[in-house]
Amino acid sequence: MTLFPDLVDTVLGESIVGRARRAGHIVIKTHNIRDYSEDKHRRVDDTPYGGGRGMVMMAPPIYNCYMAVLDEAAAERGGLSRRVIYMSPKGRILNQNIARELAAYDHLIILCGHYEGVDQRIIDEIVDEEISIGDFVLTGGELPACILVDCVARLAEGVLPAEECHLDESFTDGLLEYPHYTRPYEFHGVKVPDVLISGHHENIEKWRRDEAFRLTAERRPNLLGKEDGS
Repeated sequence: MTLFPDLVDTVLGESIVGRARRAGHIVIKTHNIRDYSEDKHRRVDDTPYGGGRGMVMMAPPIYNCYMAVLDEAAAERGGLSRRVIYMSPKGRILNQNIARELAAYDHLIILCGHYEGVDQRIIDEIVDEEISIGDFVLTGGELPACILVDCVARLAEGVLPAEECHLDESFTDGLLEYPHYTRPYEFHGVKVPDVLISGHHENIEKWRRDEAFRLTAERRPNLLGKEDGS
């Protein structure tokens, strides 16, 4: 649910997610909140009570949009599990564990705010949780929503070529991912580590594990001791 559906469709129409959409592995639909305005000028925002700068998105257009989404979902697939998310700097900061939690739902309904945000009453009535992508503020919730969708969608069956694609990634086991190399063997005087061309799979796995620990200790020491991803 957004004021800028073209932005979302453009971002999520490319690369792996775009291919997964076209193949039918995932379904992503955008709903323009402005289409559900009760104002003849399609107005969706107003000045905040109590004064202050900026505009606040009004509850009625968002609620009308939400009900239309529910009606559409019910008509297409029935009463499957769903979660409603508002992208907000006040929410839980997105991580891989949250992505796995959300991937268990059949439907995710994502509300993208804009301006100074949305009327608190609509958050209280329809939103299950607020999620942030970091401790900073953007002009709207569309880009954070795209990041959330990308993060969750790649966990859906069929989006990546095999389940193994998820196993050695950063944060999967609480560590950052080890370095990768490909051809050419030598680039600007730097050669691929010998262990990776040795053909000795046990040594390769040990090197990768050691490198994952090294990078985590160097860059994200707070993750050490959380190998289960908790």
